[in-house]
Amino acid sequence: MHELFEHTADLGLRVRAADLDTLFAEAAACLFSAVLEDPASAQPRTAVTVELAGSDREFLLFDWLRELLLKFDADHLVFRRFEVRVRDDGLTGTTWGEPFDPARHLLAHEVKAITYHELKVVRDGDGWLAEVIVDI
Repeated sequence: MHELFEHTADLGLRVRAADLDTLFAEAAACLFSAVLEDPASAQPRTAVTVELAGSDREFLLFDWLRELLLKFDADHLVFRRFEVRVRDDGLTGTTWGEPFDPARHLLAHEVKAITYHELKVVRDGDGWLAEVIVDI
């Protein structure tokens, strides 16, 4: 489950999941729900794998989302499907998407950057909660 929330001049991403793998996948889906008016408009045609090292879950989430935003900004790719395997020493994430097509992919927000401001990844009851503020 994920949702967007207003945060001063920025936008917040809030994600809840039963496990860390799902939490990180849902955070990526939440990011692209902030970028695209209709995230389902992105077709899962091409797979991209991301390998990241790190043991701090918050920094790992930051790096994961930053990498996906970089692929959107630099490679002009939009993503729809995400699978993530979080380990003690990093993560392996695979995401499926396609090249950005302005005729089909309407932008909701211009996400400029992922921020460290109020970044958190914590146990929440029987699952996990993550919050990330993005600069728009």
